[in-house]
Amino acid sequence: MRIDERIEKHYPELGPQERKAADTILDRLGDLAVYNAAELARLSGVSKATVSRLFRRLGFTDFSEVKEHTRALRSSGVPLATGESDGGLAAHAALEQQNLQRLFGTFDDDRLAEAARLLAGAGRILLVGFRNSFPLALHLRQQLLQCRGGVGLAPQPGQSVGEELAGLGPGDAVLILGFRRRPEGFAKVLKAAAGTEAATILIGDASARRLAGNATVWIECPVESGGAFDSYAAAMSLMSALANGVLAARGRPGSKRISEVTGLYDAIGEIERLS
Repeated sequence: MRIDERIEKHYPELGPQERKAADTILDRLGDLAVYNAAELARLSGVSKATVSRLFRRLGFTDFSEVKEHTRALRSSGVPLATGESDGGLAAHAALEQQNLQRLFGTFDDDRLAEAARLLAGAGRILLVGFRNSFPLALHLRQQLLQCRGGVGLAPQPGQSVGEELAGLGPGDAVLILGFRRRPEGFAKVLKAAAGTEAATILIGDASARRLAGNATVWIECPVESGGAFDSYAAAMSLMSALANGVLAARGRPGSKRISEVTGLYDAIGEIERLS
């Protein structure tokens, strides 16, 4: 059980002092690692003995075990509240830049070109994105449809993935976005996609490294942030780089497709005209 679940379970039986410590822990789950037991006791307004007693009641040996527990939660993507300011917009911008530098510092032009080539030359493309990854897949599909057809998206609302994978084979491509807090069956979906013999591109954070062996191309993209929630700014930038790479690889057919789509926008009146 997560520490917040343990606190909720035991909260009714806690004494007033232990509840003060428990409330402080819940308010500062995201930055517990920066405190020691004495500091946590001071922040709670209780004794160090009370904090230690609370940890034992919750099933932890000591504060070090609590720290490791919360670090594991955060690294898996669980949003954890912090008790201190995150540094404001300047700190947020600095971390976003760091994520972008990490992404493009380890992701070379050759791998981008390979992924773009696979997507440009595929007979059909299936983009798969669960949970937080779905908006990224949806955006990439919208970009790719500007320069080529045959781009599917899964899972559709209320639908499953199996029927989307059925019929794919050599010459097709599956791009799977696997950022943390993936659904339980994610690895099976990736393995099934690879089993179709379509080229498989896996994009995810560091927690997806263990799955990279089932992918034709693996791209690691950081999502760390200074707050409780992950940031997908670097991931969205990667979607843009991929879409531009596919357009470049498509050449004249890609440009022709863009002209055709733009003409239809005008004919239907879907996109505003800027004077």
